[in-house]
Parts: sequence; C-alpha cells; structure tokens
Amino acid sequence: MKLSRYRPGPGMMVSAAFIGPGTVTACTLAGANFGFALLWALVFATITTIILQSFAVRIALVTQLGLAEAMLTSVASPVIRTLAALLLISALVLGNAAYEAGNMSGAALGLEAINGGSLPFGLAPVIITIALFASAMLIFSKPRWVENVLIALVLLMSAAFILTFLLIRPDLGALLQGFVPSIPDGGLMTAIALIGTTIVPYNLFLHAASVRERWNKEQLPEAQLDNMISIGIGGLVSMTILATAAASLFGSGKTIENAVDMAGQLTPLFGSMATVTLGAGLFAAGLTSAITAPLATGYIVQEIFKSTQSRRPFQIGALIVILSGTVASLAGYRPVELIFIAQIANGLLLPIVAVFLLKLANDKKLLGQYANGLKANIFGALILLITTALGFRLIARALGFWP
Repeated sequence: MKLSRYRPGPGMMVSAAFIGPGTVTACTLAGANFGFALLWALVFATITTIILQSFAVRIALVTQLGLAEAMLTSVASPVIRTLAALLLISALVLGNAAYEAGNMSGAALGLEAINGGSLPFGLAPVIITIALFASAMLIFSKPRWVENVLIALVLLMSAAFILTFLLIRPDLGALLQGFVPSIPDGGLMTAIALIGTTIVPYNLFLHAASVRERWNKEQLPEAQLDNMISIGIGGLVSMTILATAAASLFGSGKTIENAVDMAGQLTPLFGSMATVTLGAGLFAAGLTSAITAPLATGYIVQEIFKSTQSRRPFQIGALIVILSGTVASLAGYRPVELIFIAQIANGLLLPIVAVFLLKLANDKKLLGQYANGLKANIFGALILLITTALGFRLIARALGFWP
C-alpha cells in the first residue's frame, strides 16, 4: 500500500489507549527529574509495541479470530483453558477498572488545568458525564463510529501536546542526546516505568478485535502500515510530553507529581496558551483511555463466551469497567492505590500474553505462510524476556519488594 493512500485506522485506538493520564504522568516525571536522558526508553518501548501489535494483527486477520479466542483455542486441556479464561477476565476487568478511575480523574484534571484552577462545580459532574459518554459510545454506537471518535481525539491530543512542546522551544542539542541510551543515577525505575506504560496487555486484544472489523487477510499490509504509523504517532506524543517537562522543569527545583503540576508551572514561564494546550492534551488522553479500557474488556468477554449473535457479553464487560471506575473515582481513592491494583493485574498478564502471542505467531498450522520467520522470532524472544522481567518488576514494586 502506498503511503499517500494511508487513512488512519484501528491502530489509532491503541495510541488512544496507551497515552492515558498514567503515561502523561510517567513522561512528565521522567522529564522533570532526568531531563531528556530517558527519551531512548520511549523509542525502545514504541518499537517493541509496534512488533507485538504486529503479531496480534497478523494472527487476527489470518485466522479471523480475536486474540483471546485464538489463545484459548490453542489450549488442549479444558481445565487449563477454563483457568486461562478466568485469569484473562479477572486480570483485565480488575486492571482496567483501576485504570478507568485514573482515566476519568485525569480527564477532569485536564479541564481544571484549562480553567486555571478548581472547577466551580467540582470534579464529580465531569466524571459522571465522561462515564455516560463512554457508556453511550460503547453500547449504542457502531464500531466504526467509536473508531472515528477515537481517531479524532488522538489527533486533538497529538496536536495539543506537540503545540505545547513547540511553545516551550527546547534545546535541540540536548534533546538529541536523549536518544543515546544511558541511565542516569536513580533513573532505572523510571526507564522501566516508561516502557511499562507503553506496552499494555489489553491493547493487544483491542487491536486484534478491531482490525477484524476493518480488514481481511489480503489487506494485511495495509493493517501493518496503520499499526506502524499509528503507534509511531503515539510514541512521538509521549516523547513530546517528556521533552516538554525536561525543557520547562528539569533543574528548576520544583516539586512535580503529575502533569497538572507541570501545567501550573508553564503559565508564568511561557504564557497561558501553553497551560491550555497541555490541559487539553491531558483531557483528551483521559477521555480516549476512558473509552478504550472498557472497549477492550468488552471484546475479550465477548470472545471468551463465543457470542456471535448477541452483544450482551460485550456490553456487560464494558459497563462493569465503566461503573467500577466511576465508583472508585467518585469515592476519592488515591491514584497510588488504583495503580497498585492495575500494576499487579498487568504484571501477571503481560508475560503470559507474550508467551501465547509468540506461540500463536509460530503456529504453521494456524498461520501457514504467515507464521513467524527467524528475524521475527529473535525479536519475539527478546521481547518475551523483557516483558517477563517487566511483569515481575511491576508485581514486586506494587507489593513493596522493589522500590
């Protein structure tokens, strides 16, 4: 497929999913604490995500199965298959419900940043409105409408963060040095966090499910081009957030805990326009992720119950995540507590999904000529080692064994 004929597709939904408030916060802290030094970690994470998602896209289009369905079909033992299904549902519902609360709160905080302070009516009405909007999008809209809304929000988010970056006008020489791999003192955990916030297990299921509704096996090159461009754009956005924080906050001595703190620091330095664009980006990041987290869960529940005639399993799965996230957000749970739950769920799921993904990508009976070659397997094995280590790190840190 020629690049000039490219049109944004389901890959944009993956970018919408991984650039949520958690990613914005991780990139902000990385830039504020370590300058441009960890930009290379985002480059690595983006490339790794492109490779993993390409496996999921290929499996989905060649087999015409969702990733959850393909994973469970490959397991011969009914007992293990049932346990795997329970693990998938519990880990994704639990993890995505925790992330959903952070997504809604993050979107609301983005509006506060735009407003320049607390909203006169508080955060609760905003959170409830986001929950109702996400529910309406997933229950009543056609899949293509949801995709188009998410593409529009990703483009808005990208424009907002890139414009903020341009308003800051960072030192290009220092920025380019950040692409050379190095780990500053105390920066290892932050580098791993940047990788972990980009490689998200549920995005593999989301991508596999959504490409089947758009393309077939013969259109695999088009789907892979969309994967590369869309996730590349998402990676670029993450890098601009880190670079913005590095240029405006590194070495300032300011205490920064999240992107809202950064927005408050931009006005006196670069004018209110920078604060508004950053707030708009944070709002869009929260809103897109508030849609994609329940969307992915709904797809997985639908596939596990093999329901092709009724959308009821999809709707129930999606609504559970939205309702749980709304309740947790309104109850005022601290983001640290929610991330604790999500880290354990993702830490358990990430290496397991990577093993299944690599196994399926090498199944010649399933994929035929589309099975992995030597180069893909080398990359896949390296990614499996990294994701396994990352999974253990997420669990260990969440449980307090790893600072």
